[in-house]
Amino acid sequence: MNPIINSTFSANMALISNALAAYTYISDHPERAALFFVCGVCLGLFLTLFALVVQISCRTDCQPRQRPPAKKRARPADSSSDSSDSDSDWDTTSDLSARRHRRFERTLNMNVFTSAEELERAQRLEERERIIREIWMNGQPDIPGTRSLNRYY
Repeated sequence: MNPIINSTFSANMALISNALAAYTYISDHPERAALFFVCGVCLGLFLTLFALVVQISCRTDCQPRQRPPAKKRARPADSSSDSSDSDSDWDTTSDLSARRHRRFERTLNMNVFTSAEELERAQRLEERERIIREIWMNGQPDIPGTRSLNRYY
């Protein structure tokens, strides 16, 4: 018999045998199989969420930086290499913090509302939540034996 056909046949038989063994195990232990399935789905969702968070947070920070053309400054001849290293470290950290600050300002200046109606609706909702919080804070009963500061606010 041909060895290629024989190895293919044995691989197919092993696959069928493993599938029947899995079916038998699942039919004998349905609760355990369901638990493994749910754990697998939860683990997959967690890993997907983690990958998404890493991608979003590293999108701007992990891109190669494009340095602006360096301005040539006249340095004194007696400056040591230690001072130039500390200057470059300071420039790198200040550049990173400046980029983060600019990104934060961009998110603050973004207009998330597409219309004036949505903005007004959001402001009304915020005002309602503030009123409800205030009513809740003022309406708490004073429990004897405890000193509640809610009545003073």
